[in-house]
Amino acid sequence: MPSLKDLKLRIDSVKSTRKITKAMQMVAAAKLRRAQEAAEAARPYAERMSAVMANVAATAQGRDGAPKLLAGTGADQTHLLVVMTSERGLCGGFNSSIVKLARARIEALARAGKTVKILTVGKKAREQLKRDHAARFVGHVDLSEVKRLGYENAHAIARDLLTRFDAGEFDVATLYFNTFKSVISQIPTERQVIPVKVDADAASGTLYDYEPDEEEVLRNLLPRGVATQVFTALLENGASEQGARMSAMDNATRNAGEMIDKLTI
Repeated sequence: MPSLKDLKLRIDSVKSTRKITKAMQMVAAAKLRRAQEAAEAARPYAERMSAVMANVAATAQGRDGAPKLLAGTGADQTHLLVVMTSERGLCGGFNSSIVKLARARIEALARAGKTVKILTVGKKAREQLKRDHAARFVGHVDLSEVKRLGYENAHAIARDLLTRFDAGEFDVATLYFNTFKSVISQIPTERQVIPVKVDADAASGTLYDYEPDEEEVLRNLLPRGVATQVFTALLENGASEQGARMSAMDNATRNAGEMIDKLTI
């Protein structure tokens, strides 16, 4: 049976842990407000971008002159998975849920005889996937020094993807990230970004005249669409991370309080 001194030391230790988790919860709450606002502000722009591309693509898709970003390579052999996680842990199942989704896709593609390549965004994705799939890694994006995600971060990732696509390194690129719903709900999401998938329902149905022609407009618009998709994914993932961390630290703080109650005579 532990002595009174041992109990006091343990209570002090748990109290110290509770202070830390409470502080982390408050920091995550402050970051969440900013991240959630950024993610929600980007959604209308992304939706409008999809609508504009759908309108233009409605007349250009299927033509011989359709841009490669829209028409694709004509093959479905090499898949690039862009897996987004956090740089740090202590955020519950946030990272493991998206890695689990990516792993399932990797295994499914491998069984189908496809070539799989992996590009990670965030330290945790690299740590968890490189153990089993080191040979498939083609790159990593380190955001550990980024204080606040901006469009320039997404643009750099999109530019890398477009360069690889133009060089024939892959046929299909898919983003894996968490979509923010609430503090306690983040949805693992899989979204094809190259070739660009145009949602026909997003088109307005209105006929427009384009100067120059539709193909030229699309050639300029599609790369921006890719960057926009990457940007919204980064923002959704960032808000999801802070929501998950806030929830995890809240649970840890409450668990510490319950333990202190049990140890206190």
